[in-house]
Amino acid sequence: MSQAQYLTLRRNLRLDKIAILADIHGNLPALEQVVADIRTRQVDAVWNLGDHVSGPLWPKETIQFLLRQDWVHISGNHDRLMSTLQPELLGLSDRYAVQRLDTIELDWLRALPAQAKIQNHFLLIHGTPSKDTSYLLETVENCRSRLAMPKEIKERLGETKAAVIVCGHSHIPRVVELPGVLIVNPGSVGLPAYEDDVPEYHVVETGSRHAHYAILEYKSDDWVSELIAVSYNHQKAADQARRNGRPDWEIAIRTGFMNKHQDRLVAGNQVDPGS
Repeated sequence: MSQAQYLTLRRNLRLDKIAILADIHGNLPALEQVVADIRTRQVDAVWNLGDHVSGPLWPKETIQFLLRQDWVHISGNHDRLMSTLQPELLGLSDRYAVQRLDTIELDWLRALPAQAKIQNHFLLIHGTPSKDTSYLLETVENCRSRLAMPKEIKERLGETKAAVIVCGHSHIPRVVELPGVLIVNPGSVGLPAYEDDVPEYHVVETGSRHAHYAILEYKSDDWVSELIAVSYNHQKAADQARRNGRPDWEIAIRTGFMNKHQDRLVAGNQVDPGS
């Protein structure tokens, strides 16, 4: 973005410093601590990239918290599934959450846009521009995810044009610069590790029990990003997952790893996706 373009943007909407968060997954203690940290940073806006409440934690309390925030929210793949499918067709995480939401809350999820373009310079997406269940910055290989190559990222972007793209879905904090575009994934507020069957069985692990988000700030005529890891009462969230019969989530929240479930790599069992 040129200086002239940015000055035009500022005249219409002051955006010098933006907080980016994604993949809360109903982890209210993590969200509250992230918001407390954001309030110390004097941001101009908060953008929330979806997958708000799916999981065995506090879906109703989390969505009620979000409804009170003056943020930009978009939909994630779990939000879309929860608001369009019958509970019996959903996985464990989505089913647990949707059964605890009322009509108003489900209508809010249903009304969320799949993506948002802000001032023609910022693109907010959950996965890729064309698919909310695909990773933009990661490629699945050998049952794990790796950083995608520039060619792979460009192919996933297709004809999409934006100076700054923010995305979620993979739960892995990353900042990637390609010619003409800065791409930021803030990581996950509420779930630091998971296993999934899409596009094939794989494990995602951040190795940290922290809640993650990002700050995007305009400095010295350029946009820069800071990836932030926040400590919170993860024990409370892990205990909630255990009480609700989800040892996989308990392990992920306690450790940032899924190593107790590596036998699935051999057994090939179906899993309930947490991404």
